[in-house]
Amino acid sequence: MAGKLKNPSKNLNPNWAQLQEKLKSNGSKNNFSKRSSKPDTETERSILGKRKERSDEDSQASKPNPLTPTSSDCSLTDVVAMDCEMVGVSSSGNKSALGRVTLVNKFGNVVYDEYVRPVDYVVDFRTEISGIRPRDLRKGSVDNLLHAFFIILLSSCCFQRSYCIKTLTKNFNVVQKTVAEMINGKILVGHALRNDLKALLLSHPKKDIRDTSEYAPFLKEGRSRSLKNLAAEFLNVEIQNGEHCPIEDARAAMLLYMKNNKNWERSIKDFRKLKEKQKKRKHKKKFQNTEGIS
Repeated sequence: MAGKLKNPSKNLNPNWAQLQEKLKSNGSKNNFSKRSSKPDTETERSILGKRKERSDEDSQASKPNPLTPTSSDCSLTDVVAMDCEMVGVSSSGNKSALGRVTLVNKFGNVVYDEYVRPVDYVVDFRTEISGIRPRDLRKGSVDNLLHAFFIILLSSCCFQRSYCIKTLTKNFNVVQKTVAEMINGKILVGHALRNDLKALLLSHPKKDIRDTSEYAPFLKEGRSRSLKNLAAEFLNVEIQNGEHCPIEDARAAMLLYMKNNKNWERSIKDFRKLKEKQKKRKHKKKFQNTEGIS
């Protein structure tokens, strides 16, 4: 019995012997890791830091764009937003002419988007701002066909009659007539709409215009602000970084209106009531003065 106790390793199960060897080797590794614990923690921190940076970038990239339509409804709604891009005509190119017009409905879906061939010769396409290139104004080009196909897909309205895009129709008179029909009787939303309507040679009832450049809460010290500035502050979205996109601009104007439409419409009603009261008072005073004279 004493002999057996002197050499216990001989009586151990082989599995136990392997386990002891592993424990010894792990013990030596742990001693080494204790000595070099500082650099390991530094590498861990750096890795965690990188992961944090990547997660921040990913979260920013994954944020939904508020200008993306939330509905597939491409019908012509009671509220329509419009944006136009201009090109330069006349000898010096300083006179603006309509180069592209876009209409979106209250859901932000495109109901009309057309490049327009001006009556006058184009001297400056103003591509850095307008995004318009010479090929865009060529009648029936392959680029225009691709543009039409893209907009139809974007609008998801190719099976509806509701003013689906006529990209090959570029004459100013045709575009002007179509836009006039589409905005007739509608609330028209946009930014500095006077410029767009002037380019289209159209007018619209003042009571039906909702201009984001004139809405009092959007003004700064009584002055109008750019659409880019308003989109950044009130929508938390960046637009017009480089070439302007009329679809994006029209959507931004529409979203600004839709987010504030209750207060906006209330302020318009209150203003109309005030005007009516002032008109009645003025009429009453005029009537009293005529009675006094007689």
